[in-house]
Amino acid sequence: MANITRFDPFGEIAKLDPFGDFNDWFKGFALRPVLRGAEVEPQMKLDVSEEKGSYLVKAEIPGAKKEDIRVTVDGNRVSISAEVRKEKEEREGLQVIRSERYYGRVARTFSLDKEVDQAAAKAKYADGVLELMLPKKTVSNAKELPVM
Repeated sequence: MANITRFDPFGEIAKLDPFGDFNDWFKGFALRPVLRGAEVEPQMKLDVSEEKGSYLVKAEIPGAKKEDIRVTVDGNRVSISAEVRKEKEEREGLQVIRSERYYGRVARTFSLDKEVDQAAAKAKYADGVLELMLPKKTVSNAKELPVM
């Protein structure tokens, strides 16, 4: 099965850094304390496991409603996308002290080694985790031709 890795655009720069640790350059930078408590936009984390006749995919999508999740399967290609909404409001009495909102879209697309039997595929979403059971397609396109 293909390995899924996250691309780090600064990974190569850090390897070539002649002055030591690349991250040390920004220690004490004025904006760092301000950004320390900020929340980052959500990312979808995946676990893909393979059994004898199927694939099991677990995707963490916290903050999404099951109506906002879309899963498409085309042969061996699987796409998962979701609209994520997060609202947080802090009040002291009737006065709003802080209000934060995040609306966004997360998506992942990946390929599996074998094609998926779309008719038997199942999806379940509970507690922020999407679980896909994707049975492998048993392709028997081989046809014996009579010799004349």
